[in-house]
Amino acid sequence: MHATVIINPIAGPGRSRTLDACAALARTTLGRAGFDVSVCITTGPKDAQRFATTAVTAGHELVVAWGGDGTVNGVGAALAGTKVPLAIIPGGSGNGLARDLGVPLDAPSAFELAGRGTTRLIDAGELDGALFFNVAGIGLDASIADRMASPGARRGLLGYVFATLSELPAYRPRDYTIVFPGGEAAPISSPALFVALANSRQYGNGAQIAPHALLDDGKLDIVVVRPLSLVGVASRIPAFFNGTLKADDKVLMRTAAEAEISSAQDIWFHVDGEPRRGASNVVLRTRPRILTVRVKS
Repeated sequence: MHATVIINPIAGPGRSRTLDACAALARTTLGRAGFDVSVCITTGPKDAQRFATTAVTAGHELVVAWGGDGTVNGVGAALAGTKVPLAIIPGGSGNGLARDLGVPLDAPSAFELAGRGTTRLIDAGELDGALFFNVAGIGLDASIADRMASPGARRGLLGYVFATLSELPAYRPRDYTIVFPGGEAAPISSPALFVALANSRQYGNGAQIAPHALLDDGKLDIVVVRPLSLVGVASRIPAFFNGTLKADDKVLMRTAAEAEISSAQDIWFHVDGEPRRGASNVVLRTRPRILTVRVKS
């Protein structure tokens, strides 16, 4: 059996191992599970998907993504629709998908799971043609993702808080209309601070924007946060982190397999933290059970 391990060397707040040590850990741990191992190091944003595509073409039986949700997104996009499982070694700022899947956060334990765990099929979301496996977002969400993706940006939870505090004062909410073909849910037409489109429950670091989201229910959770005062934001932070965020007059929640989102201007969005720009109308849909992932037995 052959496994490809794809490492993002700049993901997360910093690594405690050299790249040589990372490669040695991968080869040793997966070797005990019967895998020959190839190690690939990313140097650009498209490398993770390219390396994973090469692994699939070569007939490799396992692809491992060592990085954050952006790295996982690139690898997952290449593996979606194939039978090749994705294993995650959490190395990012938030590790939202890994946390929701119950993947250990320490690399040695995560590699043991990669080599010997079982598999599970999960959904993906698709926004304007781009796949996501954790959370996509529009509005302030996308502005923060763009800031976090810039060279030299501070990473980790504190980096996310800093980016939010930097963007929030000057951000001007836009009006969005969200309709659900087939009448799955009531339409929404409202100004919004941001719109979260969740396949999993959390952004990462325990911040649960969609506490009831399921990775394999064939639907996405749409959370629209209307303009809030700083007091309104602060009052919801405990619920955000303890998994009790719920719908109210400022937080609208819907669950659907498909939606159309429109605005008067082009829509900036992100998929798993990777910033994108779309037209003034974008389509959201679920791709049910399209990705095989390694999880605990």
